[in-house]
Amino acid sequence: MITDTIVMVRPKHFSYNKQTAASNAFQNEAKAIELLNIEQQALKEFDELANKLKNEGVNVLVYEDTDKPLKSDAVFPNNWFTTHTNGTICLYPIFAENRRTERRLDIVEDLKLKFKYNTVEDFSYFEIAKQYLEGTGSLILDRSNKLLYACLSPRTDKEAVETVAQKLAYQPIIFNAVDRGGKAIYHTNVMMSLAEEFVVICLVAIPNQKEKQQLLNHFADTGKMVIDITFEQMEQMAGNIIQLKNTTGQKIEVMSQTALNAFTDKQLTQILMTNKIVHSNISTIEKYGGGSARCMIAEVFKP
Repeated sequence: MITDTIVMVRPKHFSYNKQTAASNAFQNEAKAIELLNIEQQALKEFDELANKLKNEGVNVLVYEDTDKPLKSDAVFPNNWFTTHTNGTICLYPIFAENRRTERRLDIVEDLKLKFKYNTVEDFSYFEIAKQYLEGTGSLILDRSNKLLYACLSPRTDKEAVETVAQKLAYQPIIFNAVDRGGKAIYHTNVMMSLAEEFVVICLVAIPNQKEKQQLLNHFADTGKMVIDITFEQMEQMAGNIIQLKNTTGQKIEVMSQTALNAFTDKQLTQILMTNKIVHSNISTIEKYGGGSARCMIAEVFKP
């Protein structure tokens, strides 16, 4: 199940976030002299990607970031909410305290008004117990098959995963994944992306053979071709891509220029068999924010 409607948040104060850097190996620290240029460049990159998607026929709902409080990661709305065809909007517990203000009730209310959502499930109470689950950063949802994939990390708590899975009536498939330094990968969506026809995944990042086989069994059972990426490709954001469709039903695989360059010709051919690739240069957002195209997009699944 894929959507033609998405939410993007246009950043006002994009910057390197020290609070998230400890668990996000994809982030790079910014020098003070670079900060203003980073902010302006991120805005330019955001507008280019949003406009490309609009031109492709995707319904892009752009919300402007608010001036206060300052939110360096507002450009990544997928971490704080998801929408569901049963009329539910879910809100999620966020690891970094300075990111929790990204949960904006004005956006929630606007979506409820536009699309007639009737329930808000707020899981942010997990923050009290220091348990976190960052939306579709932490969770890869196979909506057609009611499966929920999650790799555990400081930002993806097992109990929170199981609670959300139970509430949404999904089967949780929980596993461990590490980077080449042996550190837990902070978000599932940097090492795995699910499309209707295929899954892009960094299998070498999963050290437990039993967990790896369980994943492969689920992919086989649900008819997904496996596109296996290397650590190097994962580090180039090849796992942080997303399948959408336009308003005429054409499938689109959205990725950054960095991710596009990382794929082999064979892998690109596999993707292009059923999708048009839309790519954009978001290197500033990737470098200092530690997230790529998928992180910038929150899907709208209408009731």
